[in-house]
Amino acid sequence: MTYIPHTDSDRQAMLAEIGVPSLEALFEDVPAHARFPELNLPPALSEMEARWELEMLAEANFTTADGPCFLGAGAYRHFVPAVVDAVLRRGEFYTAYTPYQPEVSQGTLQAIFEYQTMICDLTGMEVSNASHYDGATATAEAVITAINVHRRKRRKVVVSPWVHPEYRAVVRTYTQGMGLAVVGDENGGSAGLTDYLDRDTACLIVQYPDFLGRIEDLSNLAKAAHAVGALLIVVTDPIALGLLKPPGEFGADIVVGEGQGMGAGLNFGGPYLGFFAIRKKYVRKMSGRLVGQTVDAEGKRGFVLTLSTREQHIRREKATSNICTNQGLVALAAAVYMAALGRTGLRRVAELCYHKAHYAQQRIAEINGFFALDDKPFFKEFAVRCPRPVAEINEYLLNEWGIIGGYDLGRDYPHLKDCALLCVTEMNSREEIDALVEALGEAAR
Repeated sequence: MTYIPHTDSDRQAMLAEIGVPSLEALFEDVPAHARFPELNLPPALSEMEARWELEMLAEANFTTADGPCFLGAGAYRHFVPAVVDAVLRRGEFYTAYTPYQPEVSQGTLQAIFEYQTMICDLTGMEVSNASHYDGATATAEAVITAINVHRRKRRKVVVSPWVHPEYRAVVRTYTQGMGLAVVGDENGGSAGLTDYLDRDTACLIVQYPDFLGRIEDLSNLAKAAHAVGALLIVVTDPIALGLLKPPGEFGADIVVGEGQGMGAGLNFGGPYLGFFAIRKKYVRKMSGRLVGQTVDAEGKRGFVLTLSTREQHIRREKATSNICTNQGLVALAAAVYMAALGRTGLRRVAELCYHKAHYAQQRIAEINGFFALDDKPFFKEFAVRCPRPVAEINEYLLNEWGIIGGYDLGRDYPHLKDCALLCVTEMNSREEIDALVEALGEAAR
């Protein structure tokens, strides 16, 4: 619905101010045949009728509220406590944009400061910025940070093939034209990542848990990267860090990822949240904004925008990033989520994901024709080889059982044709998992 408040007299006054006799005269340079095309629109609807129409269209969607979902691959269905929405809908937060006179917005700055503090605790890092658009953007900005740390003298980026395929694509898009070599993930990464490391390497990017959900010790990769002077960038799932060793303890230099699972919901694909944490010694090369705590002239606690060293509104044409706008409302959701759950609650969520996923994998592996892809430790996602094409199985699950199936790995990894990536979170009950097992058994037959 659009409401335009201008009256006829308002329009006449504006036209007079710019010296144009009529509204039509504004468009006289547009060819006559294109000015007022026949739109063939249906009759106008009342607000009530329009609402009915939109609700009817919305009902055509099958959402995660309509049936069990076992699809992850970067966007996850986690429980969102009611307190998250209650805080987000407060007018002072809900209507606020990124503050360009930040110190006036003490509440917004404090919320961001608390978010940054909890992200540092979660990742084991020293500094966090005020967030990015999504995990893919944060990963690409981490690459540019690494390039700047090396004063643009190193031109190689080594990336694991088990980093999210879309993140890898965004890294390449972000850095096109910069003369960088992005290597390591070609041909499914048949060579070891350490074979690519040399004195021209700016950074090594790995994912933890990786795209297939597997958990690996990153200590040796960190040592290998640091031995040649490269930075280690770790893409991670923040929910997993409620249970797993934080990347900072492995020696990570930059930790990034998608924070959507912490209070944002799926939201049909957005808005999402890219978190970004870094070692303090590299803070001036970090993109985005950093909120700090201080005291005012009266000694009272206050918050300020401490750093924004790479952005175009500060450095103009010398800027090396244009991500000065953080996803403030989604970062607030993550802060409220982490504060509400606390250390114990977040660990409990992670434990539920872990145990339910392992129960699901064990049951599915018992079905004739289905095989676990490997026996490595995993968190909440696991890959299985299927007896039929994944698309066919998913269609059967949806149409016959009302179940959203897994991700078709053959889309991104040709050698994993007929393999599905299944995700289980705390939101999947035992009954849902058992129904999936029964449905897969029928699909195999």
